[in-house]
Amino acid sequence: MFDDCRVPACHLEKRDHYAVAEEPADVEKWRAGEWGPEQDAASKADWLDRIRATAARGVRIHRTRIISEPASDYLQFEHEGTPQNIAAGEEVRWLPRTRASGLALPGNDCWIFDSATALFNHFTGDGGWRGNELSTGPHVVELCTKAFESSWKPGTPHDAHILPGPAG
Repeated sequence: MFDDCRVPACHLEKRDHYAVAEEPADVEKWRAGEWGPEQDAASKADWLDRIRATAARGVRIHRTRIISEPASDYLQFEHEGTPQNIAAGEEVRWLPRTRASGLALPGNDCWIFDSATALFNHFTGDGGWRGNELSTGPHVVELCTKAFESSWKPGTPHDAHILPGPAG
């Protein structure tokens, strides 16, 4: 989808925990203090290359993360790795779930490509990868586009966002 995208690609994330592929091991290394920017960049090198190539064509990549606060360990791990995404060309905003109550949101995380395609990401209850669902239905794409736009505006840009950690 990224190779053909010509207008902003928008990603709406709503989970407080993901457990896909190697990430659980990466999070454990982060918890143990054995994880930093170099390890983060190496672990998602293919993704960062894809973002760089997409951004180099002039496509903006927007991501809104709707999160619970205080943040889970996973979100803290993700927050610390977000500068790698930004350096590659993503724009990332964070929106506390308490500020998203009035938003109409799709039931799953999704990408919107070229204002014409919604790609839903499905996960298991414990955060494992389950699969994708593609929709080009105008009503579905419009719902996702409006949801993204309504979450992007009140979101805080990553560079200005302070992520509250677990209450201690």
